Amino acid sequence: MTDNAFLEVSHLKKYFDLGHDRILKAVDDVSLNVRKGKTLGIVGESGCGKTTFGRTVLGIYEKSGGKVVFDGKDTDDMSEKEHFQLKKRMQMIFQDPYASLNPRSTVLDLIAEPMDIHHLFKHGRDRRTRVGELLQEVGLSVDFLNRYPHEFSGGQRQRIGIARALALRPEFVIADEPISALDVSVQAQVVQLLKQLQKEKGLTMMFIAHDLSMVKYISDDVAVMYLGHLVEQTSSRVLYDRPLHPYTQALLSAIPIPDPDVEEKRKRIILSGDLPSPINPPDGCVFRTRCPFAMAICTSEKPSLKEVAEGHYVACHLHPGAKSGDAARMKQVLSK
Repeated sequence: MTDNAFLEVSHLKKYFDLGHDRILKAVDDVSLNVRKGKTLGIVGESGCGKTTFGRTVLGIYEKSGGKVVFDGKDTDDMSEKEHFQLKKRMQMIFQDPYASLNPRSTVLDLIAEPMDIHHLFKHGRDRRTRVGELLQEVGLSVDFLNRYPHEFSGGQRQRIGIARALALRPEFVIADEPISALDVSVQAQVVQLLKQLQKEKGLTMMFIAHDLSMVKYISDDVAVMYLGHLVEQTSSRVLYDRPLHPYTQALLSAIPIPDPDVEEKRKRIILSGDLPSPINPPDGCVFRTRCPFAMAICTSEKPSLKEVAEGHYVACHLHPGAKSGDAARMKQVLSK
């Protein structure tokens, strides 16, 4: 999709075999790129496959199909040694800052663990110095080195998790809903920290979240997922100014506007029905059972992700070029 892609994901699939001929399609044929030095936001309802997608990209989950190309190298073509070294370049910030930290380990050992695995320091004093530097980078005191996770607030624990993710000086970081378990007053601080660290270290990031206002603030590009599928991707500015997919429009209509007069007058798009099961997704377009603009073609043909404007990709039969006589009419509806 872009010429300067640092991460290229092509037709990625992650299926879980539940037994009794039941297959859960958590990620189903997703293709997207992440530009070098930029942040790609991944948004969608709970259960849409955001976290599974991120973990599959990193190799925490073994993919069921497709390929991941990192910095021009197909991960399938890497040797075992290259895969081990790749872990230094790709890291993850986990959603729950308490569950992801061993309660029996000190802050020093928690942050130093990735460095110990990769044998980065021969002397304990160098190890301790590096961890102290990381704590200061995330806004914590070096006096916290010998404390345990239960002694910190949620925001402080998440900062410890961020420090651990940065321990190996990675180039690419996936932040998996890093603020969802935090108080509202702390969320903005953590997002601001991530934005600052990205600028200082030149990080490429994938920011997974359901808070669309935070995604808008931190992301350069945004990808929208629904039931394991990618339905729209473009720059953050374009997506929030002119969303094309009906699902994206419904998500954005839920963002509260601080102006009470504007908030009162605007129309909220309420989707009917429940999210279908990924074990038995609808035929054709997976969103058709909840889409207010569903047409006959949506039942029989799955829409492919197409570039409908420069850098704007949409998987919907309503965009220009759809194989339906209603496309022109729906184009007018979506442009309003």
